Amino acid sequence: MTTPTLAPRNLSSNDLLTGAEWSPANVRELLHLSTDMKARPGRFASTLAGKFFALIFEKPSLRTRVTFEVGIQSMGGSVVFLDHTQASASLGARESIADLARNLERWVHGIVARVYEQRVLEEMAANAEIPVINALSDRFHPCQALADFFTLEERFGSLRNFKIAYVGDGNNVCNSLTYLSACLGVRLRIATPAEYAPPAEVIAQAKQVAKETGGKIEVLTDPQKAVSEAMAVYTDSWTSMGFEREAAARNAIFQPYRVDSDLMALASPDAVFMHCLPAHRGLEVTPEVLDGRRSIVLDQAENRMYVQKAILHTLF
Repeated sequence: MTTPTLAPRNLSSNDLLTGAEWSPANVRELLHLSTDMKARPGRFASTLAGKFFALIFEKPSLRTRVTFEVGIQSMGGSVVFLDHTQASASLGARESIADLARNLERWVHGIVARVYEQRVLEEMAANAEIPVINALSDRFHPCQALADFFTLEERFGSLRNFKIAYVGDGNNVCNSLTYLSACLGVRLRIATPAEYAPPAEVIAQAKQVAKETGGKIEVLTDPQKAVSEAMAVYTDSWTSMGFEREAAARNAIFQPYRVDSDLMALASPDAVFMHCLPAHRGLEVTPEVLDGRRSIVLDQAENRMYVQKAILHTLF
């Protein structure tokens, strides 16, 4: 199959807020484009020439900020970083989100925002004609999930009927993995404590898409059952940013969901371990798993840049 150099433009939205804006065909083309961008970066060196992007971050960041900044600049674009990580600089405090968006669209070509609340992204998108990209919110993390499946495709090839287990908190990463699993025909098992399961509406929407692609989405409470014969075992922090006050309670509740060598032994012999990082050794994952030969966490981190470049190329 010839790798395409252009992703399709028939998107239902000029924004990437949840990932559900993109059809299975759009997702497939984006992953192909990511492969091309990684193999031939010079071919896309002027794709964003003359374009300016506002990076708005309410939360601290290593991977997301660096991969977007380097990715944009490697394609000829320029970045303006707006730091809102301090309480005194929180979004909406000095002026409304709507006014912020209306002003920015007069100066820049796109907004990349890492925020606490999904509603902030939606308000930006509703008040600006320029594209808004979700670089993480409390509900979704589409850039991460796209990079995760790109990483798996690099390693395993076709992902149709691929078995992946997600163990831990049904958070933003879990939500995005769920939708993209459905798009790609993947078989996803999610294991969380009952009170931390992903939202019912996310699961329902993913299951509708999975009917078309042959994927399968299961929500369980038993991590051993979820991991059994899986080709990839994924976990994330038990306490996402913004929920720090719940950390002690969560650490106690999630103890049975720690990914250790015993749990990994239930997966396929060729299974890989995944984590979006930063990780907390000894909590959601043990050091021997995180730093072991099965871990592909640094591949995931590297591939964030190529997938995000493909997203930018598609939207701009």
